[in-house]
Amino acid sequence: MRRRQICAIVLSFLFVALLGGLLPAGGTGLTSAWASDSPYPGIFNWPVPRIAKSAGPAIVSITNMGESISEKMVEQSSGSGVIIDAEKGYIVTNNHVVEGAQALQVGLADGRALQGRIVGRDVRSDLAVVKIDTDNLTAVPVGNSDSLEVGELVVAIGNPLGKEFARTVTHGIVSALDRTLEVDDVRLKVIQTDAAINPGNSGGGLFNSRGELIGINSAKIGLKGVEGMGFAIPVNVAKPIVQQLIAQGYVARPWLGVEGVFITEAASQYYELPQGFYIRKVSSGSPAAAAGLRRGDIITALDDNGFSSAREFSNLIAAHAVGDKINLTVFRKGQQITLEAALTQLPR
Repeated sequence: MRRRQICAIVLSFLFVALLGGLLPAGGTGLTSAWASDSPYPGIFNWPVPRIAKSAGPAIVSITNMGESISEKMVEQSSGSGVIIDAEKGYIVTNNHVVEGAQALQVGLADGRALQGRIVGRDVRSDLAVVKIDTDNLTAVPVGNSDSLEVGELVVAIGNPLGKEFARTVTHGIVSALDRTLEVDDVRLKVIQTDAAINPGNSGGGLFNSRGELIGINSAKIGLKGVEGMGFAIPVNVAKPIVQQLIAQGYVARPWLGVEGVFITEAASQYYELPQGFYIRKVSSGSPAAAAGLRRGDIITALDDNGFSSAREFSNLIAAHAVGDKINLTVFRKGQQITLEAALTQLPR
């Protein structure tokens, strides 16, 4: 009996010794091994608290104020915003957060409540820039949303359900990239995430594992039975728009000035017409009118680039700047011609 006990003790020591050989000093070998194999360096040094601490002070509450029946200024709605320029006091948010405001109240992380003013807003992108005049602000570093990967860790910070839950931090992953979301007739290119985004989060920040701003939280699908479907405007999409809003208060978009429908492959075969954009109306005084486009013309290519839908045709125009000249391949009464048009600014 005693010999069995001695053997058991020896085997136990051998097992501990073998296990000890697998682990370097400190007993963290397995954790370190897993961390080194992770696609996110230092993932076991969980980054969310660090991100919350560094980015949290740059998240503000924005209260949309309006006049009541008693002529007092009252809260109409509220949302979030992200300070992007600490020196000049610029804040990025969603257009729907500030739309219709008679006054804006901006709440800072340190408890200050300041009056904000709209520098510019853009309905099509659902983005706006607000300015506050004060010092001792914290701005966020801006990342590169084009480098995001599906499955990557993201952190959302905002004010769900109002100021009572200011700077709420949630985390998740990038669920999908290059999604298209239609909200109130506005089509947005968005990042999809399962990080919790709720009413009041609009205009808040979506951050990568380095604490860099990579998106502006904008919407969620709130259908019954649907969970974990939030959306953010990629920061690389937002940057040029924000720059224009700061510089001139609006976004200048190129305009051709035609209305019509796209001739599909089936319609093309039935009517024996080429596929393309069939013009039903040419706006008076538009670049299209100046170029000589007419009702009944079919645009089949733009700068020799074909397209398979009216939206693709619009995207080809949108890829240009105001003042650019474009060549249009046009089918007119059985003949193919080429017309040049100089794009002007879309009327505001």
